[in-house]
Amino acid sequence: MKATLRSKSHDGTTQFRIELNHSVAIGPGKADILEAVQETGSLAEAARRLGMSYQRVWVLVGAMNQDFVQPLVQTQRGGASRGGASLTDTGQQVLKLYRESENAAMKAINKRLPALIALLHPRVRSE
Repeated sequence: MKATLRSKSHDGTTQFRIELNHSVAIGPGKADILEAVQETGSLAEAARRLGMSYQRVWVLVGAMNQDFVQPLVQTQRGGASRGGASLTDTGQQVLKLYRESENAAMKAINKRLPALIALLHPRVRSE
């Protein structure tokens, strides 16, 4: 398992991912899905909020549920009692740890990135 940090100077974004065997166990997109599920209580609403298809959210949730020792999201089928989705305790813990790690990584890179960018050739900085 490795953590990667990708920073783009032209748009000021930094992305933090935790990869396992060339697959992203959790990154910014999956963390956004977990947050949207937590806030909406629905995979379909999370998909709408994120501009993703329901199928894509379903596949990513399934992958996360398999990648961790316990499922991160639990679902309840619809019907008369209306379905829903929620984060498990493990899901809440993974989301919290990911966001804390992401924030710490961003602080560290943002502290040193301007000095590194200043040493780049102007041609490279404008790409």
